[in-house]
Amino acid sequence: MKRREFLKGVSATALLPAMLSHAADGKKTNVILIMSDDTGYEVFGCYGSKQYKTPRIDELAETGMRFNHCYSQPICCPSRVKIMTGKSNVRNYVYWDILDPNEKTIGHMMQDAGYATCVSGKWQLYGSGTFAPELAGKGVLPENAGFDEHCCWQVDSRPARYWQPELRVNGKDTAFPDEDAFGPDICTDFICDFIERNKEKPFFAYYPMMLTHSPFTTTPHSADRSATGKQKNFEDMVAYMDTLVGRIVDKLDEAGVREDTLILFTGDNGSPKGGIFSELNGVMIEGGKGKNTDGGARVALVANIPGTVPEGKVTDDLVDFSDMMPTMAAMTGAALPKGDVLDGVSFAPQLRGKKGSPREWIYSYLEAIPGPEPDPTIFARDQRWKLYSDGRLFDISNDVLEQYPILEGQDQARRKLQAAIDSMPPEGLKIYRPKDRSNMPGGSNYGTKAKKSA
Repeated sequence: MKRREFLKGVSATALLPAMLSHAADGKKTNVILIMSDDTGYEVFGCYGSKQYKTPRIDELAETGMRFNHCYSQPICCPSRVKIMTGKSNVRNYVYWDILDPNEKTIGHMMQDAGYATCVSGKWQLYGSGTFAPELAGKGVLPENAGFDEHCCWQVDSRPARYWQPELRVNGKDTAFPDEDAFGPDICTDFICDFIERNKEKPFFAYYPMMLTHSPFTTTPHSADRSATGKQKNFEDMVAYMDTLVGRIVDKLDEAGVREDTLILFTGDNGSPKGGIFSELNGVMIEGGKGKNTDGGARVALVANIPGTVPEGKVTDDLVDFSDMMPTMAAMTGAALPKGDVLDGVSFAPQLRGKKGSPREWIYSYLEAIPGPEPDPTIFARDQRWKLYSDGRLFDISNDVLEQYPILEGQDQARRKLQAAIDSMPPEGLKIYRPKDRSNMPGGSNYGTKAKKSA
């Protein structure tokens, strides 16, 4: 299918929700939540990089708010579960590539508030990439996660994602065989078309991007479409990711809804390991995806609404991925899911220029799937100190690679962060452990009972 035919078909067949009446003080706030894939904070110009080209995201930071301490999970699927539900993985992580069908998501929340909802990009929550074949298809489809429309890769299969991709579009697997068809373009066009059709009513678009995940491909803007250099192609992918973000911003301007729309831009985890190097402030940083250090879990976060979010503001307030749901609720008037224990803390006051009630710590629970370790990694941290559940304490401000554990002393920091760890459930509540572990990374010993360990 060609892109023009595709968008025409979507416009003709999409199911649109009823219009929500405007609040007395004007329009409801729209939300665009963008999450790049495998793009660490060190690649963005607004965080100090001179190696990569990210002018559109840098502009959002210059005219909006940038957070120095936003933390995801160190790897993709756990981050997606957390950002979608407002909960720590300790409460609801089931297994790799799976979202529990009983979970209420940001899509459900916004849909219940009367918003038109859309997701476009990488899904990875239905089970097509699970390491337990019996769980394939046991997760959640986009249409059952609160999204009226979707254009997603890796829903019920894992076909090509970049050139000549195959995507699932509103429930139908759709191939794009044209040699110039590029998956990220198609997903971005889908969101722009969604904005155009819903500009007279409140809308929410979630864009979990394909870029900049491997395979390290060329882009439509690459000088040499046959180039195979990993580092150069990654840099081109970062630049094109930025271009696509700019395309969405331009569409909001064109549709006349820019000042009514909250843009949240972040990344799901650090940059890829294995040959990707980025220079930041004179220091060469290797991609840290999968690591629990800042290289794996510290990510960019930029927020922007002209006239609402303070311009050029940089903050050291802590933000956890579970905070996205309550922040969106506070900014839009949507009601948080009833009956659920949520871990998120709203940073909406800060987005309105107020002090708010910033977090004193964040907590992380990571099941080692698909890694070789049998037990979860648990830690709590603030801007400076980080305590693992086995007692290792790190002064991250002076030891960002966590090479020198402090085994004694710093009692005040220990007490604070140990109390944070103790405030959470002692082990994962929903983790699935296959009876046959022979095909698991780590072999037959993989997946023993979760316990507190680093």
